[in-house]
Amino acid sequence: MRPARALIDLEALRSNYRLARELGGGKALAVVKADAYGHGAVRCAQALESEADGFAVATIEEALELRGAGIRAPILLLEGFFEASELLLIAEHGLWTAVGAPWQVEALAAFASPVPLTVWLKLDSGMHRLGLDVPTFRAAHARLSALPQVGEIVLMTHLARADELDSERTHEQAALFAAAIDGLAGQTSVCNSPALLGWPDVRSDWVRPGLMLYGANPLAVGSDVTARLRPVMTMCSKVIAERWIEAGEPVGYGARFVAPQRTRVGVVAMGYADGYPQFAPNGTPVVIDGQPGEVIGRVSMDMLTVDLTRHAAAGVGSEVQLWGGQALSLSELAPRCGVSAYQLPCAVKRVRREYC
Repeated sequence: MRPARALIDLEALRSNYRLARELGGGKALAVVKADAYGHGAVRCAQALESEADGFAVATIEEALELRGAGIRAPILLLEGFFEASELLLIAEHGLWTAVGAPWQVEALAAFASPVPLTVWLKLDSGMHRLGLDVPTFRAAHARLSALPQVGEIVLMTHLARADELDSERTHEQAALFAAAIDGLAGQTSVCNSPALLGWPDVRSDWVRPGLMLYGANPLAVGSDVTARLRPVMTMCSKVIAERWIEAGEPVGYGARFVAPQRTRVGVVAMGYADGYPQFAPNGTPVVIDGQPGEVIGRVSMDMLTVDLTRHAAAGVGSEVQLWGGQALSLSELAPRCGVSAYQLPCAVKRVRREYC
């Protein structure tokens, strides 16, 4: 069996959720969209269900997978419904839905729901993606509040630049949201992971932690708070071949690495099709049998190469940690490779997950 594995620490996941809830000071929806950012939505939701206030996903397919696995906690569809016909499933399975487009308001008004639906009404406070402008938002709140098929309404928005601590955009969005909801009934939801970690003066009744649940820091800098995050995924594999090459010899596609001296090369069963960045630069740190090592050469689809020259005891079968565990965190690895910490775990597709 191919040795590439993603080790998922469920207790670390629970610890990160508790931190998010503590920072938010209210209720927290655990965001498990995109298969829990590559960590396995069902297993992560099962691990959190006893204490989570609810979950958030992107699509109804993701929600139904959780319901099919026995998850009974509230589940919010962050993008709402894509077709009016989905409202039947939303009612049947007790899902919560975001509403951020005028056509969704009209579809709700035309739907004779057998039970009152919980609606998260979304304001576009500056993200300019989903959400209603202020006049439309307030009019939609009035209309939905009068409908018997609509129960609780939660007022929400999404922050576009909360990961930029030197940007005033977050305060501007928070102020616009506060003005837009003035006098409207309903709990609020504003904070994502970077807002929870970096903007303590921006808070809401409900928070929506995503990346931080999985132990990655979405901010460019660390703090005492971000230091409390615990990595959930350790990506690891093993050396499957080794060879010596002479000085001046290249390794891999494009001769990205040329040996400056006689070099012992280890081939690891891990590549970009597994989620490891294709253009990780030469020297990207890894851990080989518990000792510091480095990547050399371009990462291939199924394999990458490491320098074993100073690892006399290492060879075929040696354990290599690529991120998490003793290796770099997602937040440290991503910028070295010119990618996002959000992207890396979501790209983990083919490796075997092991939960502990």
